[in-house]
Amino acid sequence: MSLQKGANTAVPVPSVRVELGWQSGPGVPDADASALLLAESGRVRSDDDFVFYNQPAHRSGAVRHDGKQRGPTVLDVLSVDLNRVEPAIDKIVIAASSDGGTFGQFQGLYVRVVDAAGGTEVARFDSVGATSETAFVLGELYRRQGAWKFRAVGQGYDSGLAGLASDYGISVDDPGQAAPPPPPQQPMAPPVPPQPQAPPPGQYAPPPPPQPQQQPGGAISLTKSAPSVSLTKHGATSGHMRVNLNWSAREGVAKGRLGKRRRGVDLDLDLCCLWELRDGRKGIIHALGDMGALERPPYIKLDKDDRTGAIETGENLHINLDHTADFKRILVFAEIYDGADDFRGLDAIATLFPVGAPPIEMRMNDCVDASRDAVLALIENVGGELVVRREGRFVLPPPGRPRWGKMTVDQAYNWNLEWVAARGKD
Repeated sequence: MSLQKGANTAVPVPSVRVELGWQSGPGVPDADASALLLAESGRVRSDDDFVFYNQPAHRSGAVRHDGKQRGPTVLDVLSVDLNRVEPAIDKIVIAASSDGGTFGQFQGLYVRVVDAAGGTEVARFDSVGATSETAFVLGELYRRQGAWKFRAVGQGYDSGLAGLASDYGISVDDPGQAAPPPPPQQPMAPPVPPQPQAPPPGQYAPPPPPQPQQQPGGAISLTKSAPSVSLTKHGATSGHMRVNLNWSAREGVAKGRLGKRRRGVDLDLDLCCLWELRDGRKGIIHALGDMGALERPPYIKLDKDDRTGAIETGENLHINLDHTADFKRILVFAEIYDGADDFRGLDAIATLFPVGAPPIEMRMNDCVDASRDAVLALIENVGGELVVRREGRFVLPPPGRPRWGKMTVDQAYNWNLEWVAARGKD
């Protein structure tokens, strides 16, 4: 549905993609989509309620910046799970900021709201008449009588993202303060890299995004502040990538690896994944069902079901990166089958071992509830690149159904599989 400025429409679906789009071409600057989650006061509660490329996921998991897709039409995409928006949040403002120019230089600028599950368009607003603006509020998702609606806004700011963000309560550092000059160079000293220039007054220049750290042993560590890395850019473009999970225990709990004993009970953990191919096929790989295949779809295989803890390396998933172009997304998670009530008291290290590239590791050690499923990583095909994002999310099973945690993971990530009861392990 195409909206005029100021018009609104109902959003009858639980999860949406918000696409900021424009036509590429010579002299057209870049733009970045962002979202501000506002309380009833009309302002953010803290800077954590600002989602953009340097802070790509809200702590609630309700809003995520998915990044750009380049082509004749450039898209910058946000994902919004409306069911996960906290009750204190009344409105989600969809904003855009230009990089290196004004919105008067853009052609075909629009914002589009799409059903994340079915792909159908819910609303569209084409922004016209821009001149010197360097930031825009294009639209907003807001609550009305317990339901969600979308309004086309089209409010421009000549003061850039700094002015827009300040209006909603975001703390913005003084952009007019120039960086100190570099110290004088001594003869024969190695060259000093060029220093970044201070942004012009009124322009918001966020700090560069934190980069994943490479550990002394060579592994790349993904953290909450630097959660993603491109497998493709690190040279992982072929071969079978192994995904392994190891566990250690905090004080008072017997130490062990995946499948070892805890509190005198055999700890049986299952490594699982949800998968979706670009042709629309999707499914789940787990020890109680389909364990996959490497040379045919889904090009992912679970090597074994380690029930005893006797195998030091535990369970592993293998992903055939020769079929990178076939993948859309892969969600890797672990589930407690037996030997523990939940993940409290455990520290986890999930490690990806791509061929020809450094290992990629991520830690999880902050479970505070009765979750029996731990979502480790989301691997997505973004414009032809496989990008690994650390999820670090614990998922509770449905009330009274502790064996149905996989279904809750499915629902949390909108995979929309059909579920039936499976037989237990012998």
